[in-house]
Amino acid sequence: MSEFQKGLVWLRRDLRCTDNATLAQALATCGEVSVVFVFDTTILGGLPRDDRRVAFIHDSVSELAQTLADMGGGLIVRHGDPTEEIPALAKSLGVQAVFTGRDYEPDAVKRDRSVARSLEALDIAFETVKDQVIFDTSEILTAQGEPYSVFTPYSRAWLKQVRPVDLAPHGRKADWHRLAKPSHGAGEVPSMVSLGFDVPDARRMAIATGESGAKQLLDDFLPRMAHYHERRDYPAVRGPSYLSVHLRFGTVSIRTLARQAHAAMLKGGDAGNGAKTWLSELIWREFYFMILHHHPEVVGNAFKPAYDAIEWATGEVADANFKAWCEGRTGYPLVDAAMRQINQTGYMHNRLRMVTASFLVKDLGIDWRRGEAYFARQLNDFDLSANNGGWQWAASTGCDAQPYFRIFNPITQSEKFDPEGRFIRKYVPELAYLSDKVIHAPWRADAQTLADANVTLGRDYPQPVVAHDVARKETLARYAVVKAPAVSSPPAGSDDAD
Repeated sequence: MSEFQKGLVWLRRDLRCTDNATLAQALATCGEVSVVFVFDTTILGGLPRDDRRVAFIHDSVSELAQTLADMGGGLIVRHGDPTEEIPALAKSLGVQAVFTGRDYEPDAVKRDRSVARSLEALDIAFETVKDQVIFDTSEILTAQGEPYSVFTPYSRAWLKQVRPVDLAPHGRKADWHRLAKPSHGAGEVPSMVSLGFDVPDARRMAIATGESGAKQLLDDFLPRMAHYHERRDYPAVRGPSYLSVHLRFGTVSIRTLARQAHAAMLKGGDAGNGAKTWLSELIWREFYFMILHHHPEVVGNAFKPAYDAIEWATGEVADANFKAWCEGRTGYPLVDAAMRQINQTGYMHNRLRMVTASFLVKDLGIDWRRGEAYFARQLNDFDLSANNGGWQWAASTGCDAQPYFRIFNPITQSEKFDPEGRFIRKYVPELAYLSDKVIHAPWRADAQTLADANVTLGRDYPQPVVAHDVARKETLARYAVVKAPAVSSPPAGSDDAD
């Protein structure tokens, strides 16, 4: 017998029907289930009109609405403040419970508390369901019952604890008959224009959306997963899964991905190595969720408080260097190619996220929070916990065992991971005719070599904004002033340790 006569599922970061834990729980405990998505004006109001992520959400919601309709139900769509829309809708539908996927970001937690209070006043239950992680924020703890602060032991504990039931899909097709059809007009998805956004052209929105897009990318990646550990660091090679934006908005289940990776890893052999490395990336994602939950102060502050005392570069020169970094005009080709990639596509290769972040913080001496905010505006797959964690990792202010003297050399990184300059040539075409040897540091080339490639530094392509060797010494001095007592002095040759 059902626990509730009527329930309402509020979808947010879980825009799918397949293996949706929240939807499955509602269908299993309610006689009738309505489903709603709210285009949240408190979030959308701060975004530019051409934000690609809104287009991704819009297309994914449209597909979801059709899928639910095909199953005999439908999707109610609202445009407003969910703290007002959800209680009002729940009351009008006469539901006894609202179900939603658990969210871990501080603002989302506050929003959900507000909704819960309003529903409680209406005598309506508010059920949050674990869906976007395998293990919730306090399910992986140290032997002392404390949250982990370093990834490697957390990862070991995660792998030791995971069981097939943790990766099993949720939901049964037999329950779909309980889906309610929206009243006339309630299921109409508003246009991008009515939401206040422009419709992106094909060049800006070359992203497969919805569940179908996620399936397409996963089907493409699975045959390549065995080589992930070998190809993942090379931006000109099709090595990653490109599923991060789908994980961000829940058009694919984390259980689906982790199940595939875990099964392949257990088989061992060469194929297992690729799966193990990819699964490790999925575990990193959960680690950062856990860090954000237990340490919400990392939003705006260093995880290691001592490093909040660092004196970052400020003033006109710093602002000019930051602008050059944002626009891909630093004079370091790999850094510039990466920044142009994110500006043009909303995507940046993971290796290059580390390189560009290290360059901003440790070559330009600019506060990591400025870079974190820029990535938050540009990335299609922006996720607060991962973005914050990644930037603090690069800045050596976060939960990482490596000390402050890990400084990426943008030239050797380029030579190692884009040896033929293929990625550079794609996004920095003004250097296309330079040789594979010269393209990584064009200022080192002689005048004739540059002339033969139709490159005049300072006109066609900028001179380096800083000298890496000089900047490295300045960074070591900047960090040494506030370094933690347990951190020793940097060993010789520690530059580009990664």
